Amino acid sequence: MCIFCQIVKGEIPSNKVLEDDDFLCFHDINPAAPVHLLVIPKEHIEKFQDVSGEMMAKMTPFIQKVAQLMELDENGYRLITNNGRDGGQEVGHLHFHILGGTRLAWHRFDDAHPKESL
Repeated sequence: MCIFCQIVKGEIPSNKVLEDDDFLCFHDINPAAPVHLLVIPKEHIEKFQDVSGEMMAKMTPFIQKVAQLMELDENGYRLITNNGRDGGQEVGHLHFHILGGTRLAWHRFDDAHPKESL
């Protein structure tokens, strides 16, 4: 069972922000910004490429509500999902990062090697 499924089941503790029947939002244990949250579906979905439009239609207002609760909606935030190995996905359970609380820099994918893929 993946680590996020264990968090959903309460087997691993998390610092929850918001939860409903379908989704869970909690603080990332290795934050990359003053506010760094993870939003996951409670149902195990491997990656973004596998998620249904119906699930995303339900997840969108959940994420927006989290942004409001954390007072990120006015000044802005970054919403990221990594899809698959090459996309940087480290946990095989669909998740979105919400980053905010400061003006975020844009690193322009310094670790990518575009010439190698041509």
